[in-house]
Amino acid sequence: MSQSVPDSAAGSPPPADDADAATAPARDAAALERTTLWRDRNFLTLWGGQALSQFGAQVTELAIPVLAVLVLSASEWEVGLLGAAQVAAFLIVGLPAGAWIDRMRKRHVMIVADLVRALALATIPVLWLLGVLQIWQLVAVALVMGIATVFFDVSYQSIVPSLVRPGQIAEANGKLESTQQLAGLAGPAAGGALVSALTAPFAILATVGTYLASFVALLLTRDREEPHPRDEERALFREIGEGVRWVFSNRFLRRIVATTGVSNLFSTLSTTLLPLFLLRELGLTPTAMGVIFSLGAIGGLVGAVSTPHIVGWLGEARAIPASAIGFSLVALVLPVAASVPQIAFPLLVAQSFVISFTVLVYNITQVTFRQRVTPGRLLGRMNASIRFCVWGVMPLAALAAGGLGAWLGVVPTMWIGAIGCLLSALPVVLGPFWRLRDLPDAMN
Repeated sequence: MSQSVPDSAAGSPPPADDADAATAPARDAAALERTTLWRDRNFLTLWGGQALSQFGAQVTELAIPVLAVLVLSASEWEVGLLGAAQVAAFLIVGLPAGAWIDRMRKRHVMIVADLVRALALATIPVLWLLGVLQIWQLVAVALVMGIATVFFDVSYQSIVPSLVRPGQIAEANGKLESTQQLAGLAGPAAGGALVSALTAPFAILATVGTYLASFVALLLTRDREEPHPRDEERALFREIGEGVRWVFSNRFLRRIVATTGVSNLFSTLSTTLLPLFLLRELGLTPTAMGVIFSLGAIGGLVGAVSTPHIVGWLGEARAIPASAIGFSLVALVLPVAASVPQIAFPLLVAQSFVISFTVLVYNITQVTFRQRVTPGRLLGRMNASIRFCVWGVMPLAALAAGGLGAWLGVVPTMWIGAIGCLLSALPVVLGPFWRLRDLPDAMN
């Protein structure tokens, strides 16, 4: 662009400082976009707190099934009921939670959710010490935890754009997902060791401590989110409907929701009964169960680190169906392991590795697209609408797993889940993703 000459200085060149001043804001903004998040103390505070809480969550994800199966001698139906309680909140309050969250400061929601989760979990060792812990109490704690987790997770997926700049969103998601996979790498093995050393009820105290650490980190974190103006609030159902319409009016989001929902439906049939399969059918110890999950989580870590390179090689759009093909095919390995128990352990480690790798590539890519394409005022409702669809099927599948497991057996139920998972990739594989390299930034 040419620069006009000021009338007061006709015939003389403009001062150099004037040109610098005109381009300085653009240069500063570009420099900030390129700044690595390793230098962002605010993001690092949140990241550190989440690293601890995700580690603790991995411990509890192992300790609660072990407590149910080995200590409380839960049946297939009771294991299914427990699994349903853990995710029932996404079906019950998933949609209104998104509308409520869009009216509130997301960081404040996360603070309260962490405190509720810590208090709910702390009741388990107390009840155990009193000698009154029963499976229905474990189900009740799981239900409360699930409700708090709905509010936390929807806020968590929606808060990133208010913490970092637009050009840093993908980096932030990659770092957060990498941390989750590191927690998945160390957490289950540590959980198995803690369960063996302290027993399952007391191993849960480790998670209580990490949720409190996350609570403190969130108190110290600052965000740029503006409170939603009260005078712009409308009827709750209208706001919910706006979020649902936003998701299903986008042809890419529709197919992503379909693939994720079908995958979660059928994979939950298998994973709900996985503790019974590992601990009773195969006779593995809690420590071995934790080692399988930990070694498998290496795949998730590799996937999180590799996603930028895979996206650069295949393109953002093609990375989604390619990764979906991977996690749908490898689901067959789980029931196959039952027919070859002598090599079940390495098979399950390999299966867990590949699933973790492909799911992380899929999640980082599609979550980054969702955050980029959605207006800030709709982020909470968009995430809640998607979570309602893709997680809302999970409590139904968990109940079905309990019923089918009691009727047909654990392994036949896993075969049904594996065959269903094969179908899950079809919506994105047969969609428009292969014809593009990058997904659009605007509504399409």
